[in-house]
Amino acid sequence: MKFLKQAFAGLFAACILTGGAQAAGDDWPTRPITFVVPFTPGGITDNYSRPFAKILGDKLGQPVLVDNRSGAGGSIGAEWVSRQPPDGYTMLYGTSGTQAANLALYSNIHYDPIKDFVPVHGLAETPLILVINPSRPFKTVPELIAYAKAHPGQLNFGSAGAGTGTHLTAELFQVATGIKMTHVPYKGSNPALTDLIAGHVDLMFDYTSDVMSFVQAGKLKALAVTGEKRLSIAPDVPTVGELGFPKAELTAWAAIFVPAKTPPAIVKRLGDAIAQTIADPEMFKVAEKFGEAPLKLRDDKLSDFVKTEKVRWSDLVKKSGAKLD
Repeated sequence: MKFLKQAFAGLFAACILTGGAQAAGDDWPTRPITFVVPFTPGGITDNYSRPFAKILGDKLGQPVLVDNRSGAGGSIGAEWVSRQPPDGYTMLYGTSGTQAANLALYSNIHYDPIKDFVPVHGLAETPLILVINPSRPFKTVPELIAYAKAHPGQLNFGSAGAGTGTHLTAELFQVATGIKMTHVPYKGSNPALTDLIAGHVDLMFDYTSDVMSFVQAGKLKALAVTGEKRLSIAPDVPTVGELGFPKAELTAWAAIFVPAKTPPAIVKRLGDAIAQTIADPEMFKVAEKFGEAPLKLRDDKLSDFVKTEKVRWSDLVKKSGAKLD
């Protein structure tokens, strides 16, 4: 009899807890959601996240408020989110930097991208474009590689800073093609592109939104795209895979994460809303403008993807020799 009472008591408690979790998921959200974008305002990240937040808020019925918390390649904002209550009211714009590369780049990261977050849904993945100063003696990727091999270390490539995607993509390109160039880091893409146009550096890998206006104006020449497919806004630019270097393929990516232990019902509700948002025609136009493709992974598939990317980017950082502290 005592055993039966304990069993019924346990079953009753479980039903209450399950019902409570379901109710929490059904009621959520009842107030504004803080959307931490761990980078400064402006640029491709902010220009994507703000229209995304507006459309997502419309679908959830509550405002989604962008909160820029920049520093340490996005790690400061990511750490802050990891310490917030797991109630669905704080979410992170996580990237290949915050969830993968930064762990190898910085020695003082105080969060675990796997244990401290629940992956909700992918946002977008973005290839980079290899651009050169048009005055250079090489006009194609094979010609560039031949020139670099004949002049080891003499070609200079600019980047938005050590450890950024613009830097690590070039490092991967060197490994994949067997060439050696000299890295010239800048404090952001704009000064790097200014010097590239002026002829002070020879080439650069950068995002479509940063370089296409210069390519269209004839100030830069695009040689290759690092994604698996050609870009609709640059259909004549081949991919590195087409040119025979599939190991040089690389895309930066972004996804939504929430603090660990966020109730599954809330994660599902948020994931469903994000899926609707990235499929929204207005959001699709924004993504296309920046040369981005939707990243349609969620839940366990997104978790497995992040784990794989963590290893890949860490290996790339080690090969590059980059270290930021």
